[in-house]
Amino acid sequence: MPTAVIEMDDGAQLRTWTTGSLEHADTPLVVLHGGPGLPDHLGPVAALVGDLCLVHRYDQRGTGGSAWEGEHTIARHVRDLALLLDAWGHDRVVLVGHSFGTNLAGYFTLAHPERVAGSIQIAGPFLDPWRDAYRAVQRARRTGEQQHRLDELDALASRTDAEEIEYLTLSWFTDHADRARAWDWALASARALRPVNYAMNSQLNAAKRADPLESHVDELRERLPAGTVIIGGADDSRPAEALRRLGARLGCEVVSSRTRATIPGWKRRTSSPRRSAPR
Repeated sequence: MPTAVIEMDDGAQLRTWTTGSLEHADTPLVVLHGGPGLPDHLGPVAALVGDLCLVHRYDQRGTGGSAWEGEHTIARHVRDLALLLDAWGHDRVVLVGHSFGTNLAGYFTLAHPERVAGSIQIAGPFLDPWRDAYRAVQRARRTGEQQHRLDELDALASRTDAEEIEYLTLSWFTDHADRARAWDWALASARALRPVNYAMNSQLNAAKRADPLESHVDELRERLPAGTVIIGGADDSRPAEALRRLGARLGCEVVSSRTRATIPGWKRRTSSPRRSAPR
């Protein structure tokens, strides 16, 4: 898999991947992973469309192969993405975001609408109120013993590596629609997506609360490209109603991962979204 390290204007070095078809390099995709605080985990999503277009992915600064320490801001992450587009030689791209990546795509679109040729958002962004309903489904999918253990691990000042894996698995398995395989999938993610950058998670979530994307919905509606689509899992623990409300306000299509949708000018394949936030 072609990997490159690209240096930002402040010296941070970001690990990137470029895959897919060079025959369709005129319509490149940039896939934005979730978290915040996790490395890229969307290689399987990129592989779904690799025969249709050129695909770029990267570890956001402070995660995975993009080691960095400092204060995380939305503006800095938006600038990183703009600099990456410059380094890849693209004036315009299609953004594919997942979870926090949908928020990042939204903030980027607000700042640089001229660089966004298309927008596909998976499992987000969500408009409040949605967290109470989300947490209720999570609790319903855990046994009482599992919830008690999760609360115990969450209360620890520090966790061993084994405890961290257990904690992440208990946090994430409730987000998989396939209940028979949910635990195994979450366990595999917990083993692979460490260490979680909890400082990054806290700082960027605070930044989202201070300047919520939903306060810019009218402006975002004017700047989103035609054909924008939001994709939600039919059995996602996060409420589909929140995505439908957002789609109505943005004037864009919202589809379930159980349905097939057509995006003008695009052939698309989808897989079930998976959780990417540590909390």
